[in-house]
Amino acid sequence: MAERVLRIKDLTARVGGTEILHGVDLEVRPGEVHAVMGPNGSGKSTLSHVLMGRPGYEVTGGSVTLDGIDVLALPTWERARAGLFLALQHPTEVPGVSLESVVAEAARAGGRSTEGIHEILVAEAARIGFDERFVSRPLNVDLSGGEKKRNEMLMLGALGPRYAVLDEIDSGLDVDALAAVSRRLQEATEEDDLGVLAITHFSRLLEVLEPDRVHVLAAGRIQAVGGPELAERLEAEGYTGVLAEVGVSVGLPTGVTHPEDHHAGFGEDPFADPFADPFADTSADPSSGSPA
Repeated sequence: MAERVLRIKDLTARVGGTEILHGVDLEVRPGEVHAVMGPNGSGKSTLSHVLMGRPGYEVTGGSVTLDGIDVLALPTWERARAGLFLALQHPTEVPGVSLESVVAEAARAGGRSTEGIHEILVAEAARIGFDERFVSRPLNVDLSGGEKKRNEMLMLGALGPRYAVLDEIDSGLDVDALAAVSRRLQEATEEDDLGVLAITHFSRLLEVLEPDRVHVLAAGRIQAVGGPELAERLEAEGYTGVLAEVGVSVGLPTGVTHPEDHHAGFGEDPFADPFADPFADTSADPSSGSPA
């Protein structure tokens, strides 16, 4: 029987000819929570996109295996069927298709029964204090950033993946919603052995969702690893102090060599959403998340 672990080993990747990841090593086991934190432009969202196989991201080295399965050899839909789930930083709107229909089709594609999907989604909505009417509404259409993030949680709870990659799931959530989502994730690690890789800028997500390890990603590499106390240090000292200990300075994002080439708004990875305006100012609306 294959060892149960999501293993990322010496992963390198580039986008549009620019190397973003320079050798990422990380392991997530069932029931564990690993937080990935880092300054803007460090490659956090690129990591999530590479893991799920988003087009335009070229893996140039290393490996990713999920319970012994070569993830990088699979198309995105087969990665999902193997048990990998990505909670998007910018959830997609799907007019005319309900959340329930999407989850039912995903379950069917994974060889699961669709019986009782509605009831499961309603129960999941109740667990995070979300109105059940969103289950039947067109997916993410005319919703706030926080409502879209809770839709991601409904899908995660109903589909029951082995490992969840959360790309800033806390972005756009108010205090109460964040507490409910964090609590539901923590319960999933305890009840279902869900392995979590949580990408976040803020330690408040980790006040309820208890991290086993905190990884600081900077300049395309994991530069520091520690327990929950590392997140507390980052909150108190910022990235500059923590990274200075390992000889890394916080400057321009990976691959950017001139300040005029970098839009220093709320964003992180200019390659994350090819359809977004890279020069749009989103800093005034935190619920929009970052374009990383």
